[in-house]
Amino acid sequence: MQKKKILVAALNWGLGHATRCIPIINALHLNGFEPVIASDGQALDLLKKEFPHSTHLELPSYSVQYSKKGKYLKWKMILDSPRIVRAIQKEKIITKKIIESYNIQGIISDSRLGVRSKKLKKNVFITHQLNVLSGNTTYLSSYLHQQYINKFEQCWVPDAQGEKNLSGVLGHLREKPENVTYIGPISRLEKRQIPEVYHYLVLLSGPEPQRSILESILLKELETAEVRILFVRGIISDESLNSPNTNIQIKNYLYGKSLQEAINCSKYIISRPGYTNLMDLAKLEKKAFFIPTPGQTEQEYLAKRLEKLRISPFCKQEAFDLSQLQKIEEYKGLSDFGNHVVFRDLFSFFESE
Repeated sequence: MQKKKILVAALNWGLGHATRCIPIINALHLNGFEPVIASDGQALDLLKKEFPHSTHLELPSYSVQYSKKGKYLKWKMILDSPRIVRAIQKEKIITKKIIESYNIQGIISDSRLGVRSKKLKKNVFITHQLNVLSGNTTYLSSYLHQQYINKFEQCWVPDAQGEKNLSGVLGHLREKPENVTYIGPISRLEKRQIPEVYHYLVLLSGPEPQRSILESILLKELETAEVRILFVRGIISDESLNSPNTNIQIKNYLYGKSLQEAINCSKYIISRPGYTNLMDLAKLEKKAFFIPTPGQTEQEYLAKRLEKLRISPFCKQEAFDLSQLQKIEEYKGLSDFGNHVVFRDLFSFFESE
């Protein structure tokens, strides 16, 4: 019997969207489907490395770049919005061709707004943002995003529905829309009890130039650290980088089991409070210090919320120094929700008539 082909499309906005698609793609394989993977840039490069034997297709790039100064980020995104809209329109055209060429029978789109088919009526949208925080334009940005989401037959929110949740107001409206299903936090990682190797694990991610700016700040501040540190830059590249501090080991990127082992054998994590990072660290029950991307209101909200709940401390990027890390032990750390998704039940959507 021929396997049903499901198009899995991940947004290339940092690597978080691609990495949280990994457990979904694995589950599709395990449940008798054939995933066809689509993205662009580093997100597509990552998924090619994780699934070398799958079909990989390139989608138009949204070409997201952050401003050097956080206060200008919202206005840069507004100025860039016509280009993003054009990319979404191109996505729609390419998606139609992919469906016809590869006999696609269902779609799972992680935040790619143009990857949808009226003809199929088997469209799933993945997002943790039912509300899109944008300062004094939050109502408008949230309304527009919800209008896009409503065009999909199902919306899977990778969070718990109840009071104990990771996303707060981002993923929870006063009234749950009919097409929304809370599938619980998802992660490709598993908690393991292994000996501690590193005192700090730095996990960088996100669009440029802010990724590189934080990388420079951290490497400079950690030059005097006297504990073992694993520094993961979050880039898919062969270029090498070294630190004068021999206690620091630098990797460009870690895949699958290597990343799982690195997090499990590290005492504390230093990273952006990107939502996929939060899901991974909650699954592995780690203590962390967060540095939000300047001007990225979603990350700023999540960092402040976690600090208020006494889960993890944070500071602004320009305020970071080595002494800030002493706060970590005062907080309780992230914890596993335990309500993990049953993908077989979710995938029944693609089997129904």
